[in-house]
Amino acid sequence: MKPTIAPFPAARPRRMRQSPAIRGLVRENVLSTSDLIWPVFVREGTGVEEPVPSMPGVMRRSVDLIAKAAKEAYDLGIPAICLFPYTEPNLKTEDCAEAWNPDNLSNRAIRAIKDAVPEMAVMTDVALDPYNINGHDGFVVEGEIVNDRTVEALVKMTLAQAEAGADIIGPSDMMDGRIGAMRAALESAGHQRVMILSYAAKYASAFYGPFRDAVGASGALTGDKNTYQMDPANSNEALRMIERDLNEGADMVMIKPGMPYLDICRRTKDTFGVPTYAYQVSGEYAMIQAAVQNGWLDGEKVMMESLMAFKRAGCDGVLTYFAPTVARLLNG
Repeated sequence: MKPTIAPFPAARPRRMRQSPAIRGLVRENVLSTSDLIWPVFVREGTGVEEPVPSMPGVMRRSVDLIAKAAKEAYDLGIPAICLFPYTEPNLKTEDCAEAWNPDNLSNRAIRAIKDAVPEMAVMTDVALDPYNINGHDGFVVEGEIVNDRTVEALVKMTLAQAEAGADIIGPSDMMDGRIGAMRAALESAGHQRVMILSYAAKYASAFYGPFRDAVGASGALTGDKNTYQMDPANSNEALRMIERDLNEGADMVMIKPGMPYLDICRRTKDTFGVPTYAYQVSGEYAMIQAAVQNGWLDGEKVMMESLMAFKRAGCDGVLTYFAPTVARLLNG
């Protein structure tokens, strides 16, 4: 589209900025509560709510309080919640078997949320790092993160989550071929309605640090994730990964991190026209919160501006730790 504008003074663009009413009439993008997916951290215990020090305002909650928080979020208009487990160290093993235990933290939380608020869409995380003594998203064999054996484990994890009642599977592992394997397994097991929101372009980013604190993976991680997560220098590769995942059966795709990769969001939407999401990751959240706590930024304004950037870049929704705060502001 080529913009057409008359010469000054026939055209005075400021006419369209003169009042809140006029600005609202010509606004190109709108942020609503239905655009929000709320990532939450679940831990063992009952009645437990503990802060994550590197993510001010974010809590780890026990299953009972996760269910309560999900109901409160749904009442605010948030349509989806995404679960991440804080796994106890004694459950982290080389074989990662806790990942597909039907009664692991994530699966118990899925059932609890569905009991408390059946209408809430529950998204899960599929990767081995919360259960891996090595802290990696896949099995480590002689220093190598192996692909095909990991995919087999991820399929078992996917089926356990689907059986527990998950609506959306979120593979965040970046192993090759995992979307096709998961989709085939879901179809064969009768879970045709379960969706896959693939972390199709997940970069090997330094913005994940606070998240690893939140799930207890920081101390466990040996080495880095550069052999399976994407190089931050690459853009065309992201489109290849997204096309691959769509061809294998992903219903929706995600770019992670968010704001440093808005160009990838825009290219994805323009190229494929599919439901496109971004994850405003822990490091992005922590930077904003740190600046706010120091009095350097206006928290509400920066929070809302940061989320509008995703909408402007073509995203249909955002995973953000700000979700409940944003929803309350949008609801007035």
